[in-house]
This record gives sequence, C-alpha cells and structure tokens, in this order.
Amino acid sequence: MYKATSVDDYINAHQDWRALLTKLRKIIHSTEMAETIKWGAPVYTISGKNVVAIGAFKSYAGLWFYNGALLKDENNILINAQEGKTKALRQWRFSELSELDEPLILKYLIEAIELQKAGKTVPKAKPKKEFEMPLELAIALKNSEQLAQQFQKLTPYKQEEFADHIGSAKREVTRISRLEKSIPLINDGIGLNDKYRNC
Repeated sequence: MYKATSVDDYINAHQDWRALLTKLRKIIHSTEMAETIKWGAPVYTISGKNVVAIGAFKSYAGLWFYNGALLKDENNILINAQEGKTKALRQWRFSELSELDEPLILKYLIEAIELQKAGKTVPKAKPKKEFEMPLELAIALKNSEQLAQQFQKLTPYKQEEFADHIGSAKREVTRISRLEKSIPLINDGIGLNDKYRNC
C-alpha cells in the first residue's frame, strides 16, 4: 500500500480529489494547527496531539476528527464510519468541491482545537460486562475459601477462560470433569491456556 511522505505527495497521489484536498488544507492552514504526516496521511495537531486529518477514498474525501464524538455537531454532519467499533473518531465526508462550506468547516475546526487545548478526550471504553459464571464453578468457589481466593488473584481474562471452558460443555458430567481438571490450575495460579502462551 502506498504511503505518502509529505502532504503534497499525498494530495498529488489522489488526483480525483486534488482540488478538494487542497482547499481543505488551505482552510486548516488558517488555524494554528501544525501539519504532519502520520500513517501515510496528512494529520494536523496542537502541541503534538492529533486533532484532525484529511483523507481521500474512492467515493469521497474528507476530514477525520480524532475526538469528533465530543463536537457539538449541531448540523448533524459528522458520521461514525464504524458504528459500535469507533468511539471517538468522526468523519465529515465530501463528494464535490462545491460542498465545502469554509465558515462552517472553520467553526468545527476551532471547536476541535479548543477541546484539545482543554485536554478533553472521549473516555476509554467501559470494561465489558461480567462473564457468565457456570453453576458448577460458582458452587466450587463458594465451598472452598482457598479456591475462591486463588480465583480472585487470576486476571479477569483468565477467570473468563475458566468460566467459558467449564460452562461451554453441554453435558453436566463434562462440566464437572472440566471443573475437576481446572481446580489444580486455579490453585496454582495457572491460566487455562498458559502452557500454549509460553511456547
């Protein structure tokens, strides 16, 4: 995949969007942001922190606001390109040069700059909800204080591995067998798949 080494390089490599990208760049240059290239694309920063990027694809070009989810977006312009995956990043897409509204773009850019200066960022994702504890493991933990203490010392990931391993068996006899094989590992502080990770 081609990676530009300068903004001019990037714009020249996207001839279909050259005029639009050039105009966006000019608007951004009217702000105090510094221009750089990251990941092969033009990125604009304040005190080294990413604020916005410009980019071009097959059917559109546009702006990528790194903390776009915090922008007021009163005009309902910004979109989340990967709903459910992308938490902070928002895009403003353009398909024609005539769609560029310089005063409105500047308004969004200034707001993004002020948010960055204020140190505002989208909070990190909340930890995922607790995993489902199989009945057999829950009973074993309740009946043995030592086992419960050792289980609590495991990382959440390892706890979930044991719970999934035991709980995913369809037959009760298999769940009990898996539990019996898991108890010594839990007591020794060993994760279910540790032997494979150390290979």
